[in-house]
Amino acid sequence: MENISYDNSKNVINKPLDFFLRAIMSLVGVTLIALGAAFMRSGHVGIDPFTAMNAGMATKLGTSLGSFQLFANLVLFIIVLIFDRKQIGLGTIFNMVLVGYEIEYFSTFYSMIFPGKISIPMMVFDAIVGILVFTLGTSIYMATKLGVSPYDALAPIISEKTHIEYRKVRSAQDIIFMIVAVVVSGPFGIMTIFTAFFAGSLISFWNNTVSRELMTHIDHFSQRPSLHDAAGGLVSLGKRGYDIVSSAYKDTYIMQKQMSGYTNTEIEELIKKTNDNMRKNQQVQLILNKRLESLNAELKERKAKDK
Repeated sequence: MENISYDNSKNVINKPLDFFLRAIMSLVGVTLIALGAAFMRSGHVGIDPFTAMNAGMATKLGTSLGSFQLFANLVLFIIVLIFDRKQIGLGTIFNMVLVGYEIEYFSTFYSMIFPGKISIPMMVFDAIVGILVFTLGTSIYMATKLGVSPYDALAPIISEKTHIEYRKVRSAQDIIFMIVAVVVSGPFGIMTIFTAFFAGSLISFWNNTVSRELMTHIDHFSQRPSLHDAAGGLVSLGKRGYDIVSSAYKDTYIMQKQMSGYTNTEIEELIKKTNDNMRKNQQVQLILNKRLESLNAELKERKAKDK
């Protein structure tokens, strides 16, 4: 790979450095995915359909989750390699090899810290922390653009070959794997359904608040590598994280304080309005994302023609 160094007249990305930093963040994302899944698995609230199926099959066959998940990933990897190898990258290898083993490691560590029976409050805690960490890891992992997991690559391939809408293919895929997970007595639960159909909003939230800014800092640092830029990026991300948590806490506190003076009917109306606003924001976000993808594709095509 050609080493392109920074030029004082242009902001040229040092490609090997940028690739290295993105690879590190891909590993971080994969680790967070496994950590979040371990919280949900240990809390007995269910994990994503693919891992739930693999966990059930591993128990049936008397093998480890990591080993069976690696085998299942290898089968899907061959399919992706045959039909759409453009989706394969270093991140694909990280995901298919590491996630299953890391879930086992974190689950064992969890049982050491929290031995004994899991209570209802603990299950709620595990579900919330698990899905937040899981979706954050997914967002960071995808933002690096170093390939997707074999499971995530399957639906786009089927959609392209059959000309069926991606959303329908992905829904059918998740439902099939959930059914198999139930049949093989995998760790199916409410979070299995949530990760399959509703985690997209949380991933979008992390994209807008953390992951895209993180990739921007990586690109900027790859143009001008310095301790000052690295420290500035970390401080900026830390401040953004603090602002997110602080804002969420403040809004929750104000809402709790105000709700004491509301009637049941008024609270129901507020819930209805909040749900409507959330749906509208999701639609706007979807439209903007599609517009951004189209603009990026057009710019890439024009640059390719100019060369």
